[in-house]
Amino acid sequence: MTNPPPPGNWSDPTWSAQPSSPAPDPTLVAGQPVPAQPGPVDPYAPDPYAPVDPYAGVKHPATQPMPGYAPPGYAPPGYPPQYPGYGYPQPPKTNGMAIAAFVLALIGFTSCITAPIGAILGHVAQKQIRVTGEGGAGMAKAAIIVGWILTGFLVLLIAIYAAAIIYAIATSDNSSSY
Repeated sequence: MTNPPPPGNWSDPTWSAQPSSPAPDPTLVAGQPVPAQPGPVDPYAPDPYAPVDPYAGVKHPATQPMPGYAPPGYAPPGYPPQYPGYGYPQPPKTNGMAIAAFVLALIGFTSCITAPIGAILGHVAQKQIRVTGEGGAGMAKAAIIVGWILTGFLVLLIAIYAAAIIYAIATSDNSSSY
């Protein structure tokens, strides 16, 4: 049984002359498996209707240049020849003063006198590296850090040694008897 249409010349969106769900399929029997329904299309599946490339899988002989490409070393007239493998940029040259500063700062572990020299050379090397763009900034910074730390230890050691001498002089007995 269906409802009669509403009075007037307007439509009610809640009323429909057709049922809200489709009629059941008379071929289905209760308790039987439902046949597979077509699902959503996989957007990543290969297109079965795409044209086939007739040259797919064909390899070109390695002894001949590829069509449309010039052999290595060939260039049009007026251009220098281009060889593969020579276009990589070279790493920047390492600053010699940074190397010397680092070596002197490390030698400062055994002879503390070279540590402040290594630290000062590290500062000079950093300035040169900023101006010239050479490599070795890390070595210069390491020389500065190690050099000043060892210099601080050297100053502390000298201060302790001087305090020990002063203490020894102050506590010594000034009366010497012969």
